[in-house]
Amino acid sequence: MSARGSDVAWVRGALTGPMTSVHPVFTRDGDLDPDGLARCIEHAIGAGSGTMLLTYGDSLHSILSDREVGELLRVVVRITAGRAMVVAADRQWPTRIEMEFAAEAREAGADVLMVLPPTWGGSATADSLVAHYRAVAETIPVMLVTAPFLAAQALGLEVLARLLDDPSIVALKDDVCGEFARRVGSLCHDRWAIISGGQKQNHLDMHPYGVDGYMSSYLHVNPSVAHAYWAAIVAGDLAAAADVIERYDRPLFDALLRLPGGFDAGIHAAFEAVGLAQRWRRGPYHDLSDGEYGSFVERLQEGGLLAPFRAAVA
Repeated sequence: MSARGSDVAWVRGALTGPMTSVHPVFTRDGDLDPDGLARCIEHAIGAGSGTMLLTYGDSLHSILSDREVGELLRVVVRITAGRAMVVAADRQWPTRIEMEFAAEAREAGADVLMVLPPTWGGSATADSLVAHYRAVAETIPVMLVTAPFLAAQALGLEVLARLLDDPSIVALKDDVCGEFARRVGSLCHDRWAIISGGQKQNHLDMHPYGVDGYMSSYLHVNPSVAHAYWAAIVAGDLAAAADVIERYDRPLFDALLRLPGGFDAGIHAAFEAVGLAQRWRRGPYHDLSDGEYGSFVERLQEGGLLAPFRAAVA
């Protein structure tokens, strides 16, 4: 088991502040682009991300094979080379297969595994979920993610409370937001490192209740925005933090969420706009056409939301 990943204080440090998730990038033919991925990782580390966070969603495990999930993790570990914590992610596997992947992730050099259990149709109970998480935590330190509890919040709080005594569960990523996230912060932050997914406003909402960092899209495309927000948080200037959200986060996410193909199509387009990688994904996911791409990038440039790759890491 990773000695680093078992240390909650070290994990908390790696998850404090803005951090990036790892987005696999592709050629136009749909092949994984290792050179583009290397640029993205080097850029993220240079921009100050203390963690390379693979997730089922952002890391597009939905359009990768099981074999590619392991290959992507190994590439991320190799490029990161110990300069940041590496969090592996699964594909909603049943317990037996999850345990096999936990061993693979540990051998690959991951520090922590984010566990997203299958919960289709209410098939998992509190007892079965607790058993699933504990079984995986015997092999590798575990990060929980609250996405399975979006429609079952009472179940989620019960499961989290029952896992607080497990020393190999070290972190939690919230995807639910709102009152549930605030309850999770109050319940769990003394024991686990906690990050908020998505936008800065979700982090700011959890801030009084216990949260360490947040997943930042701006670290990819304009790191100065992420650092301006975090400087305001560290200074306790919540009005300044809210101003960054109003001036930068809302315009970016308004543009992203209106795109055909959604948020992720826009993130990949932004990678191309700043010179990190091409915008392509794999079908049936939609890639922005040249016209859609041009209009989107023009809107971001007019708002001063993008910083070219070379300038961003200079």
